[in-house]
Amino acid sequence: MQDKVELTTLIKILADVRKAGYKTDFVVGDDRRMHSMDGKMSFTPDQVQIVNFYRFEGESNPDDMAILYVLETSNGAKGTISNSYGTYSDTVVEAFMKQVHDLGKDIDTRS
Repeated sequence: MQDKVELTTLIKILADVRKAGYKTDFVVGDDRRMHSMDGKMSFTPDQVQIVNFYRFEGESNPDDMAILYVLETSNGAKGTISNSYGTYSDTVVEAFMKQVHDLGKDIDTRS
């Protein structure tokens, strides 16, 4: 497990996790379920695991924060979901992710 990761951008990390096979984009709907962006898959929190996560802070504004979750689902789908972090977070996404099992930062998804 890596304790410190070189500071980098959300775009770079997203490219790295996509190379590692985490290619599905997820959203949380008004029904409080997580869906693939194409609408073909839907999951409850107990069907999702957080494999890794990354927090980002804007260079000029500390309020400009985001979090990227790297996820695996019960049917084997691998992907990501992002949210603002802190004051501007989407409360529906935040509530969903609080219910998801977090494997910790044990798996390095970067190549």
